[in-house]
Amino acid sequence: MEFKDYYATLGVDRSASPEDIKRAYRKLARKYHPDVSKEADAEARFKEVSEAYEALSDPEKRAAYDEVGRRYRRGQEFQPPPGWDSGYEYSGRGFGPEEGMDFSDFFESLFGRATRAAPGAAQRGPVHAAGGDHHAKIVIDLEDAYRGARRTVSLRVPVTDAQGRTTLQERQLDVNIPKGMREGQHLRLAGQGGPGSGGGPAGDLYLEIAFRPHPHFRVDGRDVYLDLPVTPWEAALGAQVDAPTPDGRVQLGIPSGSAPGRKLRLKGKGLPGNPPGDMYAVLHIVAPPATTEASKEAYAALARAFPHFDPRGAWKA
Repeated sequence: MEFKDYYATLGVDRSASPEDIKRAYRKLARKYHPDVSKEADAEARFKEVSEAYEALSDPEKRAAYDEVGRRYRRGQEFQPPPGWDSGYEYSGRGFGPEEGMDFSDFFESLFGRATRAAPGAAQRGPVHAAGGDHHAKIVIDLEDAYRGARRTVSLRVPVTDAQGRTTLQERQLDVNIPKGMREGQHLRLAGQGGPGSGGGPAGDLYLEIAFRPHPHFRVDGRDVYLDLPVTPWEAALGAQVDAPTPDGRVQLGIPSGSAPGRKLRLKGKGLPGNPPGDMYAVLHIVAPPATTEASKEAYAALARAFPHFDPRGAWKA
């Protein structure tokens, strides 16, 4: 997927004002509108122009695009940086395309990855003179969801100046992470959203929870999975092995005759809750290397003990 230079698509500089962007869009939209244009590629160009305007006319989208775009040039291979949308505070519904609009994979991969508003967290209307609700995604450690934690999070807040240019400013908040949080759940911080007007109250801030990638565990809802390496003899003969969980280590019984991929369930050892999730240890059999004469003889003895064993026998059948 190639990086799209939306400024080049509209023919404006990166320092263009909102009025410059609007004028450029209107001119190109008239030129390429499929109902009136005689250009051979009018429909495709009109979509490109509309997509660029959607990204650059919204101050928050533009600020996010500018931040990511500093590291890319037009046509360069692009993948959104991991977790790029975490810690970005925004107002309204989020970055997804407007209903009915069909934008490119590039647009979807960038803005479509951002969070949506929490259910029931609609932005307050000006009739109440209250500030609007804001939203952000934060990344926490899996262990924080097991035990609960208090963390300081940094948020990048779009701020628009008198010239209409939006830049990102950072603010820090101390946040209590309750025990049992799942990915996609929201924390509500009352009064930490947009400021009210005319003495009205500030809006709320909704933080969507995401888990930082873990070197050992993966999460599916409330359940947690661990790829557990075992030796061939532990799988064949059975054993007690020391295994990690996000809440501490446990002794896990490996049944004799276990095959690769077998799932061992640790009931209630998943994410805390009512009811709690489960943890599953998925067995991976790891054979030791034959690097010494003794280890080579051990493998030779194993081959003599199983002269008719053929792991590829099913292919021959």
